Amino acid sequence: MLAELRLENYAVIDNVAVEFGAGLNLLTGETGAGKSILIDALALLLGDKASPDVIRTGSERAVIAAVFEVDPRTEKAIAKILETNGIDSNDEAGSVILRREIAAGGKGRVFINNQAATVVVLRQFAPYLATIHAQNESILSFDAEARLDLLDAFVGIQMDAMSEAFTLWKSIAQRIEELEQGEQDRLRLLDLWTFQKREIDDAKLQPGEDERLEAEKRVLTNTEKIYSTAMNAFDLLYEGSASTSSSLRTAQKHVEELSRYEPKFREALVAIETARISVEDVGATLRDYAGGIQASPEHLAEVEDRLATLDRLKRKYGPTLDDVILLGEEASRKLSEMENKDEILAQLRKELAQAAEQYLKAARVVSKKREEAARKLEKLVEAEINDLAMKSAFTIEVSANDLEGNWTASGFDQVVYLISTNPGDPKKPLEQIASGGELSRVMLALKTSVEAGQKKASVARAPTSSVQRTLVFDEIDTGIGGRAAEAVGKKLKALARANQVLCVTHLPQIATFADRHYLIEKKTTGGRVRTDVRLITGEERTEEVARMLSGAKLTDTSRKHAEQLLKANA
Repeated sequence: MLAELRLENYAVIDNVAVEFGAGLNLLTGETGAGKSILIDALALLLGDKASPDVIRTGSERAVIAAVFEVDPRTEKAIAKILETNGIDSNDEAGSVILRREIAAGGKGRVFINNQAATVVVLRQFAPYLATIHAQNESILSFDAEARLDLLDAFVGIQMDAMSEAFTLWKSIAQRIEELEQGEQDRLRLLDLWTFQKREIDDAKLQPGEDERLEAEKRVLTNTEKIYSTAMNAFDLLYEGSASTSSSLRTAQKHVEELSRYEPKFREALVAIETARISVEDVGATLRDYAGGIQASPEHLAEVEDRLATLDRLKRKYGPTLDDVILLGEEASRKLSEMENKDEILAQLRKELAQAAEQYLKAARVVSKKREEAARKLEKLVEAEINDLAMKSAFTIEVSANDLEGNWTASGFDQVVYLISTNPGDPKKPLEQIASGGELSRVMLALKTSVEAGQKKASVARAPTSSVQRTLVFDEIDTGIGGRAAEAVGKKLKALARANQVLCVTHLPQIATFADRHYLIEKKTTGGRVRTDVRLITGEERTEEVARMLSGAKLTDTSRKHAEQLLKANA
């Protein structure tokens, strides 16, 4: 859920911070006030292409920042993106901070949780943070995968069994492919694996050997210094006339004498005795260690040669010694498979056939459910669309092709959403025919229908979270009014029960459904135009709805009408 959006030196905005809430957040304002500026800025935070043209005149850079509260259902996915890109989690659990700076020179910077990142990473986050339904954004995001996901979400189709079956089938097929490569490739690989195995086996590697030898090398190259340091410490602790051990013995005698007269010093006597024994033990250890040190240029050379061998193998097969050992074991396994190629191939083909049968069984179950879901969803969507001042015919076409070349972890279905926006016109793919406003309304109808279907689905679902998904609609009220506008408002309100919805509108009928109403207004200060955004309530909100009803000149009639609308849609 989008909790806060900040803009600095962006377009006609000087400095604005807007806090959004759950439910329906509506943005209104006079024509030319820049109602879509916030939506455009949000799109940049989700990875949209930036242009220096958005920088406010006279400024060197524009800054857009946002705080998103993370839905627990997507928390793991977001954590994985952070980890993959080396970015720490935000100190405040359950949220992620995005910031993008656009410089006048054309270069910009991206920060996630106040750590440097890239636009590519922003795009990875986008599907888990917000979805923008506007003319460009919807078409770009409404690809084959998104169309399939939307249908699956409608009835909560479970695909774990199919996905696991596909993964197993794919892995077996890859092993068979390796074994069935052309004779020339097979011989080349045999030579390579044989060489790798022999080279690694000849080295007789031991786990952790490189670390042990590095420690030994440090000792061998510093024997004189180490011997001198150990013996100096031994003299100070044990051997010398002024050693710590000698001083403790003298002190022990004095305290022993004192304890004859004052019993409370008997505990101190024990403590001194313990300290003296510890000091003498350490001293003896230092003496024995120093006595065992031998300068051996020959052994040092052997250690350095061995380390050079290990470093060469790590550069070729590493980066770590454990990686080299594992590669040697893998080469042995592959050679063994090649030597028993015919037997292994026969077994693998048997396993492949079983895996394929298992996959097809699961995929056909999913395909049948999708076909049934498509028939239900298309009826709901068409009814919803026609409530939004669009005389449209809508169908969902599910094409099932179970030939092996079409298999994926998501099944073998292709889904196309077809629409005719005018009576008599042929149906065409949604993303090819709808205008910006029509597409936003169709997406609203789709989202509303899918939400309704999810509530009715009798599948296990994640626990309800107080954190909502963010859906953004722009240009949704283009070319409508009256009862159709009221229908759009009701659908947005219904969708906002389970999602955070942001919507720019110029229609009062829609504005009155808002849970939070924001006014975007343009002002002239010091000879410069600037746009402000603020939350309005009470009388101020009534005035804004009245303005939307009657224009710049407010009347008592428009105010009363505004009050009636607000009361009716509260």
